[in-house]
Amino acid sequence: MSDKKIDWDPIRALGKRILEQGEPLELTDESCSLLLRSAREVAISDEDAKSALHGVSTATTLLQEVRRRISEGSARLSRAQIQAYDLRDAGDLDGARQIMRDVLAVEVVPFYREQAEIALEKLTGLAEVRTTGQINPNLNDRPQLTALSQRVQQGHALELTDDVRTLLRRMAPTAAISDAETEEALESPAGAEALMGMILSRLRDGQKRITRALFRMTSLRDSGDIEGARQQLRDVLAVEMVPQYRRMAEEQLRGLDSPPPLTEGD
Repeated sequence: MSDKKIDWDPIRALGKRILEQGEPLELTDESCSLLLRSAREVAISDEDAKSALHGVSTATTLLQEVRRRISEGSARLSRAQIQAYDLRDAGDLDGARQIMRDVLAVEVVPFYREQAEIALEKLTGLAEVRTTGQINPNLNDRPQLTALSQRVQQGHALELTDDVRTLLRRMAPTAAISDAETEEALESPAGAEALMGMILSRLRDGQKRITRALFRMTSLRDSGDIEGARQQLRDVLAVEMVPQYRRMAEEQLRGLDSPPPLTEGD
């Protein structure tokens, strides 16, 4: 499934026309091919799909079922990912993995199962990082740093291996920590632990800050208070050090400062 591109826009468009707007379903070669392909992608057998395509009523029921599996699977996976990542960041990797196992216990759509399996594999890898203190080159940097920090919080000493040093050197610039500060911290395990805590703290605080600011900015912008919306972003830029979050605030501020697009007749 991972080697095959999934494009559900056509089946969604067909579902909207037929199931929401009330257009009659025409069993053309094109619509039958689309229904058959989409049914296969949501784990409905070719035998069942072909049987349904013998009549408009059963084909419409097939369309309903395909759309239901796509929409429910997407919502289920999205909720699970949010819950699992929250648990992961809070240190409950067992709980995070169980969330993804719960998805796999009920999900039938191959694409969503694949995504859940990938997430479960990564969470299992992070659990191993926390248990062993060894870096996994196949995992993202920030979750691994969080796992190492959780390991330290559990009372384990940080083993300052070359891989750990490399990870900290990669992550330090993302939190606006200079090379000089980083190298000084890496002279001892205690300094490396402090560096790790600083990186994660700046990233965590910055993420919360920009998320709150963007929410307030959007609300003020939509109510017509453009200057108030701008001020939310200026307040972030007055204190934020993390480059990623500064760029986000700057981009949004430029968007607010840009003139509105011309409408027809201007």
